[in-house]
Amino acid sequence: MPHTEDLAIFARVVELGSLSAAGRDLRLSPAVVSNRIARLEGDLKARLLNRTTRRVNPTEEGAAFYQHCLSILNELEQVENLLSQRTDEPRGPIKVSLPVAFGRQYVAPHIGAFLARYPQMQVRLQLTDRFSDLIQERIDLAIRIGALEDSSAIVRNLATDRRVIVAAPDYLDARGIPKAPEDLLEHNCLLLRFPGSKQYRWTLTGPDGPQTLRVAGNMDSDNSEVLLDWCLAGHGLALKSIWEIVDHLNAGRLKVVLRDHPPVADAIHALYPHGAHVPARVRAFIDFLVEILGPKPIWERALKVTI
Repeated sequence: MPHTEDLAIFARVVELGSLSAAGRDLRLSPAVVSNRIARLEGDLKARLLNRTTRRVNPTEEGAAFYQHCLSILNELEQVENLLSQRTDEPRGPIKVSLPVAFGRQYVAPHIGAFLARYPQMQVRLQLTDRFSDLIQERIDLAIRIGALEDSSAIVRNLATDRRVIVAAPDYLDARGIPKAPEDLLEHNCLLLRFPGSKQYRWTLTGPDGPQTLRVAGNMDSDNSEVLLDWCLAGHGLALKSIWEIVDHLNAGRLKVVLRDHPPVADAIHALYPHGAHVPARVRAFIDFLVEILGPKPIWERALKVTI
């Protein structure tokens, strides 16, 4: 009978397309990963993977087996979650996916305090600006900002995400201050681009309702912190959440434009996979996030300028 750990390793190899990448993700050496795959193929008496110098792909049998692996691993997780309800103390590992800047600024600094409160837990943060697949990547909890497309997940609202359009004073001195939404079409707009991102369309509010503009610029990145650096350097306008730039607003390093036409606000959500039982560790982490953010988000309390 195949070992459960071997199933998890095989699934991660298929998802990442690499033995070494799966090893890094699971904190195992490539040799151990290779040996476990060989043992699994021996147990099943079937070849599961085709190996090339660049990538590992599942065979026809491997692709079919991978789907069964996901079902088995998910069922095992549900059993573990059910059993964990019998103890009041949250325990075990939790994998949390967050946007890079938000996770670094508002979550990572508090993980030590969280683990001091729940010493039987282990926290793994996945910082990425892309939308991770909760099931495929076996993520326990994801923090997402903006529109949600994963209808299969359970959602809890954490905070309002108020946004503004900003630029460095040097940029505004050189290019002028936009007075109306249409003026954005004549400016260099710094854009966040990754699969699922819609930042090239900026939706602003106004007396006649929302207005969406397709903006453009000569610089874009899949990392929000790079965009912020470019904006601070005077390279263009950026649409930014207040939580990311509150210190720069207070210090005058960034100026808000189009105050009468602010971008439509988003929300910050916690998402977790739909299931019959919510693990105690997931509930504990969500409650901790609500606690550290506060009823009025900490970045709103820190804001000292009128926007």
